[in-house]
Amino acid sequence: MFESGAYVAAALGGVSGEQVQPNGVDLTLAGVYEQTTPGRIATDGKTVGERREVDADGGTYHLKSGGYVVEYAETVRIPENHVGFVYPRSSLLRNSCMLNTAVWDAGYEGKGEGLLQIHHAVELDTGARIAQLVLADANHEETYDGSYQGERL
Repeated sequence: MFESGAYVAAALGGVSGEQVQPNGVDLTLAGVYEQTTPGRIATDGKTVGERREVDADGGTYHLKSGGYVVEYAETVRIPENHVGFVYPRSSLLRNSCMLNTAVWDAGYEGKGEGLLQIHHAVELDTGARIAQLVLADANHEETYDGSYQGERL
């Protein structure tokens, strides 16, 4: 079962009423990056490639087709007995953009990120609502304690 937007807002804390939706909370854009060097995912660990921040002209990112890493402004906290999913807002889809994310395990806390795929040039303002976090009930034996715990806090 998915939780209500009010429940998700209470779990996150510090979100505006405008961000609370019936079934989740909107996440806003904090930054945009381009990866400049290769990363590596191996059997013995991982390395994230180097990134450079994309310039925001007066707070607006003018993005051409391609892939970008976006950072969310909100601190996400996934409560016990839940799993988090982040979906793109329909405004992105209607502008030929897609936001890819991963599962957010119970216990995760941080300012996460997603992969923004742009298929036609678009402009995004810093602080624009680009994603929606939803929480679902989940059974688990442990909570998240991986390398991204506490990222950007």
